[in-house]
Amino acid sequence: MHCRSVIALLAVVLCAGPALAQDGPPGAMPVIAPSDAQPTVKPAAKPAAPKTAVAKVVSPKTGVSKAALPNTASPKAATPKAAAAPAPGPAAAKPEPAKAKVHKTKIANTDATKPGTGKSDADKAAVAGDVLAGIPRDEQFAIQSALLWAGDYTGSGTNGDDAMLTAVKNFQARKKYKVTGTLSEAERAELVAAAKAHDDRVGWRVVIDPATGIRIGLPTKMVPHAKPDGSGTRWSSTHGDVQVATFRIKDANFAKLFEDEKKKLSRSVEYSVLRGDTFFVSGLQGLKKFSVRAQMRDGEIRGFTMLFDQMMETIVSPVMVAMASAFAPFPARSAPIAALARQVEYGTGLIVSADGSIVTDRRNTQGCQVIVAAGIGNAEQVAEDKDNGIALLRVYGARGLKAVALAQAPKESALTLAGIPDPQEQDGGTKIAEIKARLVGDNAIELRDPVPVAGFSGAAALDDQGRVLGIMETRNMVLASAGPAVPPVRLVSADTIRNFLAHNKVAVTQTASGSDARASIVRVICVRK
Repeated sequence: MHCRSVIALLAVVLCAGPALAQDGPPGAMPVIAPSDAQPTVKPAAKPAAPKTAVAKVVSPKTGVSKAALPNTASPKAATPKAAAAPAPGPAAAKPEPAKAKVHKTKIANTDATKPGTGKSDADKAAVAGDVLAGIPRDEQFAIQSALLWAGDYTGSGTNGDDAMLTAVKNFQARKKYKVTGTLSEAERAELVAAAKAHDDRVGWRVVIDPATGIRIGLPTKMVPHAKPDGSGTRWSSTHGDVQVATFRIKDANFAKLFEDEKKKLSRSVEYSVLRGDTFFVSGLQGLKKFSVRAQMRDGEIRGFTMLFDQMMETIVSPVMVAMASAFAPFPARSAPIAALARQVEYGTGLIVSADGSIVTDRRNTQGCQVIVAAGIGNAEQVAEDKDNGIALLRVYGARGLKAVALAQAPKESALTLAGIPDPQEQDGGTKIAEIKARLVGDNAIELRDPVPVAGFSGAAALDDQGRVLGIMETRNMVLASAGPAVPPVRLVSADTIRNFLAHNKVAVTQTASGSDARASIVRVICVRK
């Protein structure tokens, strides 16, 4: 895929609004809608005057210069004031709602910014819906994925068509099929199969980064190695020629971070845009290509950086577009939790007997050379239940521990997950934290807020009276372009735990009113080779 068209498509995906990426199923890419934030053309070879006037304004709050881009979908953007040359004072601040700042515009204009196409953005969005109308939602996502991977989706339409309709016609023309803009059953099946094949080739997985709470698509065969990195996680290839790093920053100045990213590590910025609570920066960092995407909500900034060797551009570029499409910094839906296999990993356990028996999520004990129950001592795994994802630990010589009382099956959907977050999340602390959630169906747990879950595997699931209904289990299942077969975050019920303990001859405490379950929560530390 040509570099310029890749940047154009990234701009469409990134500026179309985060909601597009938030609401799709965990393993798929969201519907791509036309963006009204497209920058105008400035050809690299010929220094010609821009086709569209860009008015620079200064925000009275941040003091940061911003470019007010015309918006074909907005009546305000078409007014003489928005197109006029800027002047100091309040009059120049009227274009402020566009809230966009463009560093360099090297991308092609899309139909959303071209005059005379004969269709409004609303009309095009309606057409986009008609292109895949009547097709099951999961299949729609697979079709879009295949069109993206193959380069049929370019981010722009032709002859007044919307971008997705053009993509379908491009596919039909490329395959020498009859160009109708409507997919036949056979063509749909071919696209779905193509999406799966490509996903399998690059190891495409959509997961939640436990360190930041970000939902991100990863080419896991390109970046198989994962490790903690500052406030997030870094995935990389064996020799570091492809790297993906997530980050999460609290109480930061968004506009300042945007400027800092452009100046970092001798970067040469080729393209940058700041629009409201989202920014995107790309260019060269030494001999590598880089791109940074970030979004802010409630004073917290989440994003990711991608870095790769220039010689790998033709391979990585389509993946960049897919990653931008799947990226959801504050996801509304769950996805499998990314498995990091860190040398030292933290989880949560529940003390179930006064003499040192602890139950926890089985993933907290896999591949451990040493297991430690913080504040109690070294622990040994004595049993596990692979089907239900739980493990039994024993700390020998422990006495007088506070054993948890297991309650009956939950009668209400509201849950509170009580666990001990990763030390990185609380500056090395050991305090118990709580996450609001709800039970969906028999055992699926849906988090109320998109928060980091590092350290919460094995957390106690409490009802509104503080009784233990079970523990939280996180699954690392990774399925390409499809919803997971089991919930990525689920409840292992108190009954299941009770039966597991009885089978292993561990006497459990009966439900006791007024008991404090939090006193039985302990941090479980796994040390690997």
